[in-house]
Amino acid sequence: MAEAVILAEGLTKVYKMGDVEVQALRGLSLQINKGEMVAIMGPSGSGKSTLMNILGCLDRPTAGTYLLDGEHVAELSDDQLANVRNRKVGFIFQSFNLLSRVSALSNVELPLRYSGITEGRRERARESLIAVSLQDRMNHRPYELSGGQQQRVAIARALVNKPAIIMADEPTGNLDSKVGQEIMDLLTALNRDSGTTLIIVTHDPRIAAQTQRTIRIRDGIVDTETA
Repeated sequence: MAEAVILAEGLTKVYKMGDVEVQALRGLSLQINKGEMVAIMGPSGSGKSTLMNILGCLDRPTAGTYLLDGEHVAELSDDQLANVRNRKVGFIFQSFNLLSRVSALSNVELPLRYSGITEGRRERARESLIAVSLQDRMNHRPYELSGGQQQRVAIARALVNKPAIIMADEPTGNLDSKVGQEIMDLLTALNRDSGTTLIIVTHDPRIAAQTQRTIRIRDGIVDTETA
């Protein structure tokens, strides 16, 4: 039987805007298994961003249950959520989100610093950069790197804590099609070779087609799932 790394049941999320309540999620349920590579798609206003914030432990649902790698996280405090997020989730963003004044190596070390890890920290960061073929760019700052290289640094940073899951939000959105495909090839190889669970939010059906399964969100619920 497949082992679920994400198991969400009946998630609702209500935002209060003055006297108005906006229901972003409406009893959404989904399961993502360990080692899967999944795309999440949906139009603006579908609840996709809200769902990703909850799955990534950046927010909590109004109601429903959420298990991340077997741990109940729906009702954790902000500090507890931050701890789970740092241990179990790696993020890759469209805009890279690198610190411009420090080296690629120092950028990759950041999650380890936040975790309070000191022993072997630099070596782990080096290994992560080697895994994305940036062994000759470790001491370069982001402005000295191409867009594709910056995204590789971001991927190395997401990997360095060996998280249960990596969430990539439009990871090729700021790249041309050739470099974007190189990044997708890298992510696919990481999933295949290391069994890293990957969730990719994308508007591009060509990106979604390279994953194992596409979950489409509409009006705060799962609309369709296609393999």
